[in-house]
Amino acid sequence: MPISPENHVLISEVGPRDGLQSVPRTMATAHKLRWITALYDAGLREIEVGSFVPASYLPQMADTAEMVKHATTLPGLTVMALVPNRRGAQRALEAGVHKLSLPVSASAAHSLANVRKTREEMIEEVRAIAALRRHLAPDVGVEVGISTAFGCTLQGHVPEDEVMWLAEQCMEAGADEAGLSDTAGYANPAQVRRLFRRLRAEIGNKAGAAHMHNTRGLGLANCLAAYEEGVRTFDASLGGLGGCPYAPGASGNVVTEDLVFMFEAMGVNTGVDLPRLFAARVPLHAGLPDEPLYGMTPEAGLPKNFVRGSQHA
Repeated sequence: MPISPENHVLISEVGPRDGLQSVPRTMATAHKLRWITALYDAGLREIEVGSFVPASYLPQMADTAEMVKHATTLPGLTVMALVPNRRGAQRALEAGVHKLSLPVSASAAHSLANVRKTREEMIEEVRAIAALRRHLAPDVGVEVGISTAFGCTLQGHVPEDEVMWLAEQCMEAGADEAGLSDTAGYANPAQVRRLFRRLRAEIGNKAGAAHMHNTRGLGLANCLAAYEEGVRTFDASLGGLGGCPYAPGASGNVVTEDLVFMFEAMGVNTGVDLPRLFAARVPLHAGLPDEPLYGMTPEAGLPKNFVRGSQHA
């Protein structure tokens, strides 16, 4: 995705996929639909509504086609879904998604645990999915998220050269963009700056989103570091839901509410209305009443005389 102007970022909401797949309880379809609508009403214009995986594997995602059908009725919304393989991509394209998100692990151990394929096999999946997209729906985007790019709880250190190699291979295989994901919450701001600088040097404006987790409290700091390196798309999850079932100890994603507040307070436009974003927690809580929701900004409220998009707020 080309770099946006300095004063604008895209917040890509991944809670309906990354968040809900990590919660043992399955959220009822009606609650999901209301939640997605509330997220849209708050101004979010890219939402990962689910993943196309077998229901026996992730029952929380069994109704993803229904989520896509609903979300595609919302004007101006980019509807995204995660697909781990060609079969999932076919189902997603038939459902009408606007963008496919593919998880490709930089860690060899995580790749086998998460998708049961080697990194090389996943590159071939990217190639097959890109070809399928060209045949069935050439306007649909293909985004690769390089997971465990900053470290892995299963493998430990992930060499940066291997992260860059994987991104280049995914681009050669036909992906439109590749972003970096801190799946296990290992990243620090210096590392984020270094890897995104290298990524942009390697693949230019095809460098994609920063997907940060807040496992060790560095989520916002890492997003700011990525922003300073030119990243303009950031994944986040309302209430901080999320994680990875194959990354032991990895907690939730960056909290959408806190990330939006940080950027708006800096004078960077997100297009998101914070009071409406806080209100989007209501249908989420209704659907998962026992699930803890995180976020400092919703708890503290907005500062007195806060003006959206004003760095003097």
